Amino acid sequence: MKQWIKRFFIASALIILLGLGSVIGIYYHLKSDLPDVATIQDIKLQVPMKIFSHDGELISQFGEKRRIPLQRDEVPEQLINAFLATEDSRFYQHFGIDPIGIARAAFVYAASGHAKQGASTITQQVARNFFLTREKTFVRKIKEIFIAVQIEQLLTKDEILMLYLNKISLGHRSFGIGAAAQVYYGKTVEQLTLPEMAVIAGLPKAPSSNNPIYSPTNAKARRNVVLMRMLDEKHISQAQYDEAREAPITGKYHGAEITLSAHYVAEMAHQKLVEMYGKDRAYNEGYNVYTTINKEAQQAANEALMSNLHNYDMRHGYRGATSVLWEAPTENWSTEEIINKLKKEPNFSDLEPAVVIEVNKQSITVLSKSGKEAEQQINWDGLKWARRYISDTRQGKAPKKASDIVAVGELIWVRKTNEQLELSQYPAASAAFVSLNPQDGAITSLVGGFSFVQSKFNRATQAERQVGSNIKPFIYSTALDNGYNLATLVNDAPINQWTGGSAWRPKNSPPVYDGPIRLRRALAQSKNVVSVRLVQDLGTTKVIEQLGKFGFDEEKIPHNNTIALGSASLTPLKLATGYAIIANGGYAIEPYVIERIEDAYGTTIYQASPKMVCDNCEKLFKQQSASDDLDFEKYAKGDTCAISPISQEQIAPSAISEETAFLLREMLYSAVWGGGSWQHKTGWNGTAWRAARALKRHDIGGKTGTTNDSKDAWFSGYVGNVVATSWVGFDNFNRNLGTANYNQNLGKEQVTGGEFGARTALPAWNMFMQKVALTQPVVKKVTPNTISTARIDRETGLLTRKTDYTSLFEYFEAGTMPSEYVEQPNRFEFNDSNNGTIDEGDEELF
Repeated sequence: MKQWIKRFFIASALIILLGLGSVIGIYYHLKSDLPDVATIQDIKLQVPMKIFSHDGELISQFGEKRRIPLQRDEVPEQLINAFLATEDSRFYQHFGIDPIGIARAAFVYAASGHAKQGASTITQQVARNFFLTREKTFVRKIKEIFIAVQIEQLLTKDEILMLYLNKISLGHRSFGIGAAAQVYYGKTVEQLTLPEMAVIAGLPKAPSSNNPIYSPTNAKARRNVVLMRMLDEKHISQAQYDEAREAPITGKYHGAEITLSAHYVAEMAHQKLVEMYGKDRAYNEGYNVYTTINKEAQQAANEALMSNLHNYDMRHGYRGATSVLWEAPTENWSTEEIINKLKKEPNFSDLEPAVVIEVNKQSITVLSKSGKEAEQQINWDGLKWARRYISDTRQGKAPKKASDIVAVGELIWVRKTNEQLELSQYPAASAAFVSLNPQDGAITSLVGGFSFVQSKFNRATQAERQVGSNIKPFIYSTALDNGYNLATLVNDAPINQWTGGSAWRPKNSPPVYDGPIRLRRALAQSKNVVSVRLVQDLGTTKVIEQLGKFGFDEEKIPHNNTIALGSASLTPLKLATGYAIIANGGYAIEPYVIERIEDAYGTTIYQASPKMVCDNCEKLFKQQSASDDLDFEKYAKGDTCAISPISQEQIAPSAISEETAFLLREMLYSAVWGGGSWQHKTGWNGTAWRAARALKRHDIGGKTGTTNDSKDAWFSGYVGNVVATSWVGFDNFNRNLGTANYNQNLGKEQVTGGEFGARTALPAWNMFMQKVALTQPVVKKVTPNTISTARIDRETGLLTRKTDYTSLFEYFEAGTMPSEYVEQPNRFEFNDSNNGTIDEGDEELF
């Protein structure tokens, strides 16, 4: 007996030694093929790029894989328990491999002759996911074991667990538990219920077939297995098990949790990141991109653009149904058939598809995509606008009943206004809107079109359109820099210019001519012939060089007199930047949209360093160079400078003088508020008088713009420290904005007649400013020290002694004040006792 025992131990020792020798031999045989496991400490998980607004709202997400990396303390303990109970209950006890699991896998292999899936530990799965393929071979399994043991020596158990939970594929392009919680439930992991945790923990075995979207039945069966394992491991009670087992499967697909609609901005940031880092890094390294967009401003811009386009489109008539699903006497579709059809139709911005199922006298019943199979009514107020569209200049008769507009079985568009459903349509015209902070060029809102889903073309940054009279302030700045002043008279009279045997006859719009007119009023009333006379006097070369100071490409500007009428083509963003230079006192800022970029761990890897407006900085830097004792950072703060601290390289250079910028703002103020004395019947409106009526603020200025045949309508201007440009036009350059005739069904407030800047583009600007600028304090007018005031005669622009309605105070830069009087005064009457502030009194429109 003793000999048998002795022989058994000797044989066992030999087997063990042989086994150890085999393992060592296999290790050295495979050693050259094994990866450097230490690199796992440097591996970065593929995390999509996220785009945020300045105030932290998620705008978009880019990347093939959805992943939300989590730290150990961010994961609920019960979710950890669900994975451990199902995948590796002895995870915290073993050293990377589970001998029992290996023995079981070996037995199966010996019995079947096939390498079927064994009970891999979580560490082994990490080894496979990071370093190996998923092929089921003996050699791959041996490599997996060696790598797993090395991983256990390098990392803590918690580090290994989080690599697993953040890396693992869980279906529907979700990788890691953070992404799975968002994709299937629209939640964070902290918000998951026990049944939802069990569903996610059951996904690793077969994520494509066990997920609740593909097969609720499979998901439920696998969930219950997870719950049973949690009960066996005493992670949950019997009562918790029973309750969770009875819970329904509720998972459905959830996209990224977008909290702010700014698709065109997101695409701008996306393209910039790809340019900076390359597509692979941009999509996979988890960059968090914070833009300059402000939530309040962006929402206001979205609403203003959409509402304005709808208003334009509605006054030009209804173009009919998108399609007809059935016609009488064909039997109506069933509710199920209609809903299935609507699910296939896209939504565009605030529009959703609907099907007409009943037409009454002055109302209709529809099923809409978001109506959840409930019938909805559109009453007459939501229908009566819809007279027939004939052309851009003609509309049909006002409808009298609902059947004049729609029929049962038609697929239409609807939208909700003031909680009421309204018949609508996809706007035929296009639009763009952009707003800037004039102090540093930060883009605070940008909309490149009605719907990014329908068109990715960004009209705010890519559409170069003729700007019409929006160019005039920049032309007038050339005049101010070359001897003209606000009181200079220019002849507002028709022009007949013969060139090359043909006549060029630029006209005012409307064709009203006032004879000699002061420069301030000429710009405010957008006198075309005055602009032409200025360009003729100054010369196109000098004017184009001046336009270049505002950031406009001189090579793209027509080198002829037509630039006076706005023949140059610019994007809305370029135009807004030019107006920002006027608004900020003449400083050349550059627009930017990315404020900073953070990596996946929250470290800032890029910080914008824009040119900033800093009125006193140049003087302070000169003082600093002359005195080592000057504490510059003390001055580069608060009211003195826009940022702190600021480097000399960040100071925005002067594009035009502060005096010229101030005088331009005065003219743009008059374009809004007008001038003259209404009491004495000499009052006049500026072309932007609707802005004065809507906003009733005096820190305001702006200019309308309309091109030939009303192909483009513009409004650019500012209120306080908010600058914005609004554009409306057709993508088809050959199509003009047309005219709208009177609709008998609508009231006196409706817009009729031709479309132009003040009527077509300005309403969006007003709507935006009412929500954004009016919430900010009024910016006080600051008059440069080199600007003085003098009383002049309204008609001649000469100095006067009179103090009645025939005179007014006007601003003059030093050296430009008139030297003559309209009548010989008894004394020189000059007023600068008001410290540069003019009493606008009877200059105002209201």
